[in-house]
Amino acid sequence: MASSSVLPFSSSFRSWFHPCLASKITFTRRTNSLSIVTRSSLSDNSALLQAAKHTVDSYVKSGMVVGFGAGHASDLAIHYLGQQLKAGALKDIVGTPTCVGSASVAAKIDVAFSDADVIEEVTLSAIIGRRKMMGEESIIQEKVSQFNLISCVRCSGYLSLQTILGAAEKLVFIVTEKQYRSDLDGSIPVLIQSFNWMETAEEIDDLFLGDAEVWRRPSVGYAGPLGGDFPMVTKEGHNVLDVIFTSPIISLADVANCLEQVDGVVEHGIICRIPCTAVIASENGLRIIDNNLILEAGRA
Repeated sequence: MASSSVLPFSSSFRSWFHPCLASKITFTRRTNSLSIVTRSSLSDNSALLQAAKHTVDSYVKSGMVVGFGAGHASDLAIHYLGQQLKAGALKDIVGTPTCVGSASVAAKIDVAFSDADVIEEVTLSAIIGRRKMMGEESIIQEKVSQFNLISCVRCSGYLSLQTILGAAEKLVFIVTEKQYRSDLDGSIPVLIQSFNWMETAEEIDDLFLGDAEVWRRPSVGYAGPLGGDFPMVTKEGHNVLDVIFTSPIISLADVANCLEQVDGVVEHGIICRIPCTAVIASENGLRIIDNNLILEAGRA
């Protein structure tokens, strides 16, 4: 394998992919095109599709390194990006899907787009990685959609979603108006070290006593607060806690600050304190919101 962290797509590229993805990838030799196969329906009439198209048209330029998020809206944006490549409207795009991989490439990302489970009004702080229903994977473990890869696009490796979002010069969330809210509640995922995990969980529980419950996420199905006989274990050996707020979350940034002080916490599902844009889809059109002025005012 070449030592470069940016590799061209080729038939030899298959073994470089994460083994969970290798069997899902096919390769073609077409030029200036990227074919995307998504798990979700790609409706041309959806407001979310219009938001995805706006994101690509407004923020992705030829020659950029683009961080691909996970979720339905990201699938739509990736699909549309492939159409633009095929049409020749864009070229020389370097795509960085989210998973695990080279942190050195993250520093080169020009723009990243992603879904979010929910976004806090005004601040644009976001929650990612909530457990999905019906057995779907969460963003914490979700792999990028299945690709037909071709030589005009290069992949720079798999990075964690948190790494990509934090490193990108421009971050764009693509959400619906129902996900842009002032009244936040529900779960926040927290990645923790599995060693002495119960002590970590108890400390988090004490932090939010009366406002939230702390459950260890099971690998399959549903279980009790301890995660059952088969708790989720990441490839790095970490567990995932779901901190389920039953009272309103006043500030996601404050919750993030508290979690980051807990010994044993590796990462959490809150994206905050970074400049970003929200492209919000609704039946009445798109809303484009930036948080730059809010962040600047907070630093003043």
